[in-house]
Amino acid sequence: QVQLVESGGGLVQAGGSLRLSCAASGLTLSSYVMGWFRQAPGKEREFVAAIRWSGGITAYADSVKGRFTISRDNAKNAVYLQMNSLKPEDTAVYYCAADRSNIVVRRIPRLYDYWGQGTQVTVSS
Repeated sequence: QVQLVESGGGLVQAGGSLRLSCAASGLTLSSYVMGWFRQAPGKEREFVAAIRWSGGITAYADSVKGRFTISRDNAKNAVYLQMNSLKPEDTAVYYCAADRSNIVVRRIPRLYDYWGQGTQVTVSS
């Protein structure tokens, strides 16, 4: 059974940092493109960042470029999202997701095959 479990969310002041983790079981992350998405109340789920294990290729939404960093740990079968210089507009539920195509980094949520349950990130002004 595939499981993706996010952790590390919380409440932080603007300008602060958080590190989200996504631990996987039932699949080997090196065979997937792993993505982070977020969804704020009343808004559609949007792409944040993604990484393809092979070659370490990464992609970021323009809104987080230079502030967020996606990374991986092969030994722990986990992926992370380091979020710095957080802004109130970063407030959302953050989800990790796995795309088994593992060819290119894709930004469309419906193309991802597996999802975690999400972790809440709240940034106060």
